[in-house]
This record gives sequence, C-alpha cells and structure tokens, in this order.
Amino acid sequence: MFEKIKQLSRETVIYGLSNIVSRFLNFLLVPFYSQVFIRSEFGDFSLVYAYLSFLNILFIFGMDAAFMKYKSVSKGEDKKVVFSTSMITVFATSILFACVMFLIKDSFRDLVKIDIQLEQIVTYVILILFLDTLSLIPFANLRLNNKPVKFAVIKTINIAINIAFNFILILGYKFGIEAIFISNLAASVFSLLALFPDIIRNLTLKFSGQTLKKLLKFALPYLPGSLAAVFVQLIDVPIIEMLAGKDTLGLYRANYKLGILIMLFVSVFNYAWQPFFLNNAKEKNAKELFSNVATLFMIVLGLLWILLALFTEDLALIKFYGERTILGKNFVDGLFIVPVVLTSYVFYGLYVLFTPGIYIKEKTKYFPVVTGSAAIANVIVNLVLVPKIGIMGGAIATLISYIVMSGGLFYFSQKFYPVKYDYKKLFKIFFVIFASLILYYYLYYIDALTIGVKFIILVIYLASFVLLKIASIDEIKLLVKRINL
Repeated sequence: MFEKIKQLSRETVIYGLSNIVSRFLNFLLVPFYSQVFIRSEFGDFSLVYAYLSFLNILFIFGMDAAFMKYKSVSKGEDKKVVFSTSMITVFATSILFACVMFLIKDSFRDLVKIDIQLEQIVTYVILILFLDTLSLIPFANLRLNNKPVKFAVIKTINIAINIAFNFILILGYKFGIEAIFISNLAASVFSLLALFPDIIRNLTLKFSGQTLKKLLKFALPYLPGSLAAVFVQLIDVPIIEMLAGKDTLGLYRANYKLGILIMLFVSVFNYAWQPFFLNNAKEKNAKELFSNVATLFMIVLGLLWILLALFTEDLALIKFYGERTILGKNFVDGLFIVPVVLTSYVFYGLYVLFTPGIYIKEKTKYFPVVTGSAAIANVIVNLVLVPKIGIMGGAIATLISYIVMSGGLFYFSQKFYPVKYDYKKLFKIFFVIFASLILYYYLYYIDALTIGVKFIILVIYLASFVLLKIASIDEIKLLVKRINL
C-alpha cells in the first residue's frame, strides 16, 4: 500500500512543485497589482475574471473529466479514439461558443461593467477562452499518461510568460488593466503551441459517435455541478460589487487571494489524486488506500493551515523601499478575512478527498445537487451578511458553502462507495483548527495578537496534534521513511 501512496506522493510533488512555482510567481502579481492599481481597478479585473471562470466551464462542459474517465479504462487504439473524439468535439463547440460570444460582446461588456474605452478586453477574454479550452484535453492526457514533468514545465513557462508580459506592459509601456488580459492571452498561445505535438501524436481521423454518446452522458451531468462549484467560488464577486461597489470588491479580492496557498496545495494534490484513484479503483485494498490518503492529507493540510493563518498578515505587512508594504497600503484593511478564507479551502480539501466514489460509480448526476446546495447557501449568506459586516460576510459565506459542499459530497459518496475513514483523527484535526480560529479572532479583536502570542498559539497547536494522537512523532518519522519523498 505504501508503494501506491509513494507513487501518489511523487506525482503530487512534481505537479506540486510546478504549480507552487507557477502559482507563487502568479501570487506575486497580487502585491504588484496592489501597488500599481487602485481598489476599483482591482475590482474591475476581478469582476471580469469571475465571469471568465464561469465561461471556462461552459466552453469545456465537462468533457475533460469525461475524457479522463473513459480513456483510463480504454485499451490500445481505443485510447486514441477517445482522445480524437474528445478533441474534435471540443474544437467544434469552442468555435461555436466563441462566435456566439463575438455576436453578444457588447452585452457582455455591459454585464461586466467595462468602460467603453477598454472594450477590447472582451475580445481578449473570448480568445483566452477559446485557446484555454483547446488545451484542456491535451493537459488531461498528460496527467493520465503519467507525464507530470512535461505538464509541469508547460504550466510553469505559461505563468512566467504571463508575469513577464504584465511587468513589461504595465511598467514599461504604462498599460492599465488591459495588460492583465493581453499577458494571459500570450501565455495561452504558448501553452497550446507547446501541446500541439502531443495533439498531433494522439489525434486520428477516427470519430466515434458511440464514444461521443458515452462522453456526453458523463460530461453533461457534470456540467451543472461544475458551474455550481465555480458559482460557490465566485458568486461573492458580483454580489459584493452590487452591494458595496468596486472599491470594496477590490479590497476584498486582493485579500481573498492571499488564501490561495491552501487552495494551491489542494489543487496540486487533486492533479495527482484524480488519475490515481481512477487507476487504483479496482485494487482489492482501494478503499483502505483512499482512507489512509485522506488522513495523511488532512494532517499535512492542518499543519499548513496554522502557519498561513497565523503569519500571512505579518508577511503582507513587511516593508520595502521605505514605507511600502508587500500588500499595498490601500488594501491592508482587509487582511483580517484571510484566516476564514484559508479555513474555507481546508473544507475544499475534504470535498476533493470525497470525489472517488462519485467518479468510480459514475454518479456525477449528484454533483449539481451538492454544489448547487452550496451555491444557494453562498448567495443567501452573502446577501444577509455583506450589508451588515462587509467583506467578512463574503468570507463567512464562502466558508459555509464549502462546509455544505464537502458534507453533501461525503453523504452521496458514502452512499454509493462507502469508505471507512479514520473519523476520530479527522474530527480531532477540525476541533483543533476551529479552536485555534476562535482564539485567533478573540485575541485579534481585543488587540492582543502580537507576533509572540502567534508563536505561542503555533506551539500549542503542534502540541495538540501529538497530545491528541493525531500524529505522533514516531508516525511522522515512519511516514517520511516509507514514502521517502
């Protein structure tokens, strides 16, 4: 079993290193933007990207997940048939969707409230959507073929190009927020060109209508769930803009993005996790394997959470070039929401861990129920709390929605594919997390949260993991020795 976990660990490290490097470089754009843009401009591009993320799901309509599902169980030439059918279908539908977007681009511009002087941004968004969609199937194919290094290199160069263009266009040519979209477009062009040899190598002229029916049967029920999942992540953006304006939205999103490091950890794990559980689903000890992975993952996630929850604010307030801070001074008023955002992503980690049963038993029709419920909860809590407590209301709404999402997926996954998790350890992990969160905000609001107090909380937190037998020192040493990352 440890050999299986070892395989997952190695692939997670490779995907993780590339994504950590890539996302960290991308993460550097947050303080950069906070230095060069005012709050309302930060709100402008945050609103556009919220809609872009929603449209990304529509453009791919679950075909990447369906491709991974059916190629993983195909053999020989059937693998190429699945790839070709998926790729041709996505290419045709992407052209169709892009044409529709061009026809309604004025309406879209009004929807995202872009000034007419920046209307070219809509064209950039459509091109980004088209190119990124064409890259999704080839990227999924690299994951299934266990080629994390190539995947990682392309992703890292993509982000490097994006960042380089941002700095050049904004600092060198004095562009405004349109530079963000031009940079993204340049990076998207590179990714598709880099993947082109793999596309040609796997593409055949064989298009299978029967395969397409299977793909669509899996993909289309997946679409509402995917849309709802993005809805959960981003519905706070238009709601806060509507209730409080782009200035407050910019403050909220700049600080919300500081929680990306937990999201990053979960995402890079998921890159390896999805093909891993699909490829090991037929193993006799698969359920035990998935349970052990869940416990180990949550232990690591819990340790990462406390470090970021305690010290993100201190890192953001580090000064350079005189009185400048890492996060622009116009944005530091929102740092208090970061621990709640980080906690939200811990529950997103649970949601990812509970996905095997739904995939393995082909019960994707329940994704919309789970994510739809979470989206409804998100909207309700946002509408109730944002007018009363501002951006903290948006953060709490996100936390509640992820709790609903992980709980709902756990229920359906256990119903069709029961896994005996180590509930005692998982409960203890969340008990320590919430106890620490409550203590953090109590000390914060009485103005007693000094750097010394934060280190004391960290020591108590780590000691709790040992005293509550969540992870003994010997177990950690044994785990490191066996997995040998």
